[in-house]
Amino acid sequence: MSYARFRPQQGFAAIAAIFLVVVLAALGGFMLTFSNTQQLTSTQDVQGTRAFWAARVGLEWGVAGVFAQPAATANCVSASQTLPGGVATFDGGFTVVVSCSRQIFVEGGVDRKIFQFTSVASSAGGVGTVGFVERSMSASVER
Repeated sequence: MSYARFRPQQGFAAIAAIFLVVVLAALGGFMLTFSNTQQLTSTQDVQGTRAFWAARVGLEWGVAGVFAQPAATANCVSASQTLPGGVATFDGGFTVVVSCSRQIFVEGGVDRKIFQFTSVASSAGGVGTVGFVERSMSASVER
């Protein structure tokens, strides 16, 4: 009997092993990307909530500034008066800008002052950068 005619195939197991390693590496890469995206989304949610509360603090600060003044002479807080610490930088790098406008209406011979406040809290960086978050709140108050 001659064994030269019935030569066994060699190398098929190596090809299957390489294919399996490539598939597992691709799956691992996908899982890593998916996990990273989940973590980034979670961080953005937390930062969005922090920005919301920072904007609310700015809004309440502006309203309190108007009510701290006598009603007859109440006016918007001037641009030189800002939240404590200059333009308030909160823990986490949020900057809050509060703007105010005043309108006076006469009703029954009495002046009615309507104050409109807008508070914008934003994180460091600019629009389009990773981690940038901005929230805005507004309110109207009669004094």
